[in-house]
Amino acid sequence: MSLFKAASTVSLLTLVSRVTGLARELLIATAFGASALTDAFNVAFRIPNLFRRLFAEGAFSQAFVPVLATVKEREGADAARHLIDRAATVLAWVLLIVSIAGVLAAPALVWLLASGLRESTALAAAGSGAVTAYDAAVFMTRWMFPYIACMSLVALAAGVLNTWRRFAVPAATPVLLNVAMIVAALFGAYWGSPWLLAHGIEPIYTLAVGVLVGGLLQLGAQAWALKRMQLLPRIGLTPKSLRAAWSDPGTRRVLTLMAPALLGVGVAQLSLLINTQIASYLAPGSVSWLSYADRLMEFPVALLGVALGVVLMPQLAAAKSMSDAQQGASRYSELLDWGLRLVVLLAVPCSLALLLFAQPLTAALYHYGAFTARDVQMTAAALMGWGAGLLGVVAVKVLAPGYYASQDIRTPVRIAIVVLVLTQLLNIVLVPLWQHAALSLSIGIGALVNALWLLLGLRKRGSYRPSPGWWAFLARVVLASTLLAAYLYWAAGAWDWTGLRAQPGLRIGLLCAVVAGAGVIYLGAAWMSGLRLRALMRR
Repeated sequence: MSLFKAASTVSLLTLVSRVTGLARELLIATAFGASALTDAFNVAFRIPNLFRRLFAEGAFSQAFVPVLATVKEREGADAARHLIDRAATVLAWVLLIVSIAGVLAAPALVWLLASGLRESTALAAAGSGAVTAYDAAVFMTRWMFPYIACMSLVALAAGVLNTWRRFAVPAATPVLLNVAMIVAALFGAYWGSPWLLAHGIEPIYTLAVGVLVGGLLQLGAQAWALKRMQLLPRIGLTPKSLRAAWSDPGTRRVLTLMAPALLGVGVAQLSLLINTQIASYLAPGSVSWLSYADRLMEFPVALLGVALGVVLMPQLAAAKSMSDAQQGASRYSELLDWGLRLVVLLAVPCSLALLLFAQPLTAALYHYGAFTARDVQMTAAALMGWGAGLLGVVAVKVLAPGYYASQDIRTPVRIAIVVLVLTQLLNIVLVPLWQHAALSLSIGIGALVNALWLLLGLRKRGSYRPSPGWWAFLARVVLASTLLAAYLYWAAGAWDWTGLRAQPGLRIGLLCAVVAGAGVIYLGAAWMSGLRLRALMRR
């Protein structure tokens, strides 16, 4: 499978995942709005996700995939299978301990993430008086924390499948989480609401159950895929097997690389923790407004950055491990160059859409049921902050694997620490001015700095050498983007997007027409200026 075809497969399946995720968020916004209780759910959901990024997509994947790809390239498939068994054994034992500790420490974790929830009192289920948003968050955290164990093992399975160039299943399984949460939201808000209220149970609590069920479904799907390929890990269940796995050289290498990776991912998650803490002290609904904006921002990040990163990581590692060092270095540089061109070509128009078309997007997708016009305005403001730094957020997903593939995790960590400090300095200046919207803007600006720093580092060490034609390529992108910006600015003001709430079909139809027109204008202008898209895809 060619790299572009692989990236397209991941992007297409990720699109399905993001569409179902958007449907999930739309349903939650319609049923529950933006309130102290939705803030509580979003905080509770962020806690297992925070640890998931530490142990799953973050530190573990960054360390495990390059080591596994190197072992497979140099020592063969049998040695790689041995490493999978040992790594899975260590990971499973660690996750068991972490999950138990997380359930017990839920009150402290919620306080660390959003202590401001103590000051928010939410209307509780009928007959049960009032409950603080903090108490609701603690309850839901305890239900959802085991989700981290499922998703960390899913990350291991995804790393194995991607190394064997089986990209479809890992890209498709997040749909299962969204489906489980959609069913849970429908039950909590509509089907089972009378029964839940009659028993003094908050309907929003069903979302926590949906998260846990979704994690189990994802783990089951990927375990089935590994079993078909005869790669299902054999996890040691005794202390003796744990000691053997811990002492294995391959596992030790993964653990050694995980140490700086944990610091790097921890820095990124610390930024999220601080921002959530700040948001919990702002107007009620601030955490939810940011979460709804995040969902829209994740569309281009996942379709472009995550898809390219997933495909490029094992290929970059394999290029670094080639016996012919010169050929490997050339291959490595060409892969990065191809990825960066796609990032610039596709992330720039997405950034313009989030900046200039934020309110229409938010209104057309979220403005129903309990989601008010004020919620539209607040969510759109946060979305514009993401738009300012979207190019950096996506580019980091391609540039950072360039370091991980070389098993250099320390450099991105050092950069991330400086960016964290910069982000919080920006918060000090901007939050008093723009409240919750400043939190997404500061992260976006930090991502731009992070991406530029990573790029300059790769250039300085000679790992990345831009192929000819970059200046002409950038000129064509700028020309097409200028035309797109003018079109989006016009479309945003041509209709009263919030006022069209009573005509949802018309509003959705207008949104689809504007998006289709934007695609035709941008890609058409790029093609007419001389950009040969097919040649870029085949490159």
